[in-house]
Amino acid sequence: MSADPLERAHLVGIGGAGMSGIARILMARGLAVSGSDAKPSRAVDALRVQGARIAVGQAAANLDLLDGGPTAVVVSTAIKESNPELAEARRRGLPVLHRSAALAALMAGHRVACIAGTHGKTSTTSMLTVALQQCRLDPSFAIGGDLNESGANAHHGTGDIFVAEADESDGSFLAFAPLVAVVTNLEADHLDHHGTVEAYTAVFDQFLKRIEPGGLLIACADDPGSAALADRAEAAGIRVRRYGRTATDVTLLEHRPEGTGGVARISFAGTEIGVGVAVPGEHMALNAIAALLAGLELGAPLDGLLAGIAAFGGVRRRFELKGRAGGVRVYDDYAHHPSEVRTQLLASRPIAAPGRLVVIFQPHLYSRTRLFAAEFAEALALADEVVVLDVFGAREEPEPGVTGALITDAVPLPREHVHYEPSFERVPALVAGLVEEGDVVLTMGAGDVTMLGPELLTELDRR
Repeated sequence: MSADPLERAHLVGIGGAGMSGIARILMARGLAVSGSDAKPSRAVDALRVQGARIAVGQAAANLDLLDGGPTAVVVSTAIKESNPELAEARRRGLPVLHRSAALAALMAGHRVACIAGTHGKTSTTSMLTVALQQCRLDPSFAIGGDLNESGANAHHGTGDIFVAEADESDGSFLAFAPLVAVVTNLEADHLDHHGTVEAYTAVFDQFLKRIEPGGLLIACADDPGSAALADRAEAAGIRVRRYGRTATDVTLLEHRPEGTGGVARISFAGTEIGVGVAVPGEHMALNAIAALLAGLELGAPLDGLLAGIAAFGGVRRRFELKGRAGGVRVYDDYAHHPSEVRTQLLASRPIAAPGRLVVIFQPHLYSRTRLFAAEFAEALALADEVVVLDVFGAREEPEPGVTGALITDAVPLPREHVHYEPSFERVPALVAGLVEEGDVVLTMGAGDVTMLGPELLTELDRR
């Protein structure tokens, strides 16, 4: 790879999921990395061990952490122009790259597979990565979550394949040029950035134009949004393969829960095949089929891919078991859109049976809570006990009247089974008083709700 401009890269917000992955790959390629983050984290500690020079707190002086200073500064959409490091980079006339542009530069010279969609990107990208590793192809990869197998979210491989989760939230996936593109589904989300459903859909149409000539789109036929996208792609002359219960390329004939996972029976190329998936839910079986199709297009053998998918142990914060205490199992999940909440609760039902399913949900973003409060309420009603926290605002300022109560007020369950608890500290005691032996508790959301799992386990042990 050319040493310019990423010979000495400074990453603002280096501890984030996307940035930390880029940093890992840069260092694995022998390039110098510095960065900063607002607070200490496990990711920051791991990058320091690997050789990155990182400051906690952001200041213009951080651009001098590397001898000679950076040859480029890498930022994400979340970094504002007023950020002191970005402002200093502008003052010095340094190249400033968006995170997606830096990742696209790392993809150069590889056969690229990009997994996009409103939901399921991280899991599908991870399944494909593990399956290709099982086939000894050693792909490079960049994923929005940590693989349970390796604990890593990125890797510089020796093979010629690069697998990447493609983020549509800010349109940054338009920097990539995939040979294989997967779209798991397409429905309204990230309207805080895109503004309208039509604009959000349009960015996927632009993504189609980024597929390399002769490349392939793999789309779920069961999802109306991705099915319509596949039709438009085919009309534009792009090769398409569809999967799902209603698809003809790869048909899901049956999915049955088995243990904490499931087995899918599919019809493919005139043959019925069993696909074992170690994680629960038909949605995960569909993700596995997408990964299987992508792997086959990249030249991997069917038997190796099936073995890799069966061995896939999941991703951090995707129905991740946090522990057991007092006969109660506690899981954690990243679901933060009504469809994701509904799908994960349905998948969790067989795991909880015959016990009850208790969900602790933290809404993410004021705009999303305001737009989808009724849909969240309907989805959460699939649980037996519902506890809703206040909104995790992330990048947004609070909106008057937008709280977790918007959701709890609309949950169609008896009031005694619905709880709005704005005090984070009171939640472990509240939930410990609700659960019984044999129950499953699921902490859910894209914010810091993940911290409650260990605290709840401690409270259950104390009792």
